Amino acid sequence: MTVIYLIRHAEAMGNVLEIFQGRTDCDITEKGAAQLDCLAERFRDIKIDALYSSPLIRTLKTAEAVNRYHGLPVIKNEALIEIDGGEWEGEKWAEIETKYPVIHDNWKNHMEIFATEKGESMLTVYERMKAAVTEIAASNKGKTVAVVSHGCSVRNFLSYAESGSINGIGQVGWSDNTAVSKIIFDDDLNPSIEFKNDSSHLPDELSTLKFSRWSKYEDDK
Repeated sequence: MTVIYLIRHAEAMGNVLEIFQGRTDCDITEKGAAQLDCLAERFRDIKIDALYSSPLIRTLKTAEAVNRYHGLPVIKNEALIEIDGGEWEGEKWAEIETKYPVIHDNWKNHMEIFATEKGESMLTVYERMKAAVTEIAASNKGKTVAVVSHGCSVRNFLSYAESGSINGIGQVGWSDNTAVSKIIFDDDLNPSIEFKNDSSHLPDELSTLKFSRWSKYEDDK
C-alpha cells in the first residue's frame, strides 16, 4: 500500500486580490503563514518518506511547513504546477464573467471542456496530474508521500481517483487553502480516496473560503 497526502497550498495574494492566479507566482499572505503553522502541526507525527511540490512560491512554502518536523529534501516537480490561465492570468474574478462569458460558463458548468484561448485545457491538466501523481506513487511503493499542488490541479487528480474520468470533476468540489486529501494506491497503482479536501486543522478564523467574496465567482475554489 502506498499513501499520498495531496495538499493544496496556503492562502496566497491572488486569493486575497480575488484574481485568477494560475501560473502567476504569488507569495503567501499573513493568514497563509498562520495556516501553515496549523498544517505543520497536523503533519508533526505523520511519518513521511518523501515530499514533492510544484515549483511556485506558494506551494514551496507550504511544502516547507509540511516538512517542518521531518527534514526531507523537497523535490520540485513541474507537472504539479497550476493550470495556465492564458489570458485569464491576473484578471479579477468579478470581471472574468463579463469579459469571457462563454469560457466562464464552461469553467463553472462544464469544467471538463474548459480551455482559454492562450492557456491550458482542463484535459491537459487532468492528464498531467494523473501521470505525475501516479508516477510519484510508482517511485515510492509502500511509502508515505506528501505532494503539494494547487486547487485546480488537485481537483483534477481527485476526479481521476474518485471517478476514473475528467467527467467527474464537477462533483469533486474545491478545497480550502492547506486542505489535505489522502489517497491510497494498491499494488497495481489504482488510487482510492480515504478522505478529501479536509481542512479540519484550521480554526474557522483561518479559513480562506469562509470569508472570501471570490468564492461566489469560483464555486468555493
